[in-house]
Amino acid sequence: MEKHSYTYILFCQRNGTLYIGVTDDLKRRVSEHKSKAIPGFTQKYGVDKLGYFEEYNDVRFAIEREKVLKGWKRERKIKLLESMNPTWKDLYFDLF
Repeated sequence: MEKHSYTYILFCQRNGTLYIGVTDDLKRRVSEHKSKAIPGFTQKYGVDKLGYFEEYNDVRFAIEREKVLKGWKRERKIKLLESMNPTWKDLYFDLF
């Protein structure tokens, strides 16, 4: 069975705080953010809506993409998010 990895962007509200992460289980990881199960940045700032994601067959590519995205200016991150999700809908509920 092929293992997938994901690079994802969460947000708290339209044009609000953004968070970029990597996971091998997108459903579980976003659920953890939503339930505030893990202390940290997303819990503190209420960042729990899935706005964007990319799927990879190799975790190394997902990690490298995360590093690239984190280096981008905010405006570019927002344009990327809006390329998949122009209305800033929480994609989690459509996917799972």
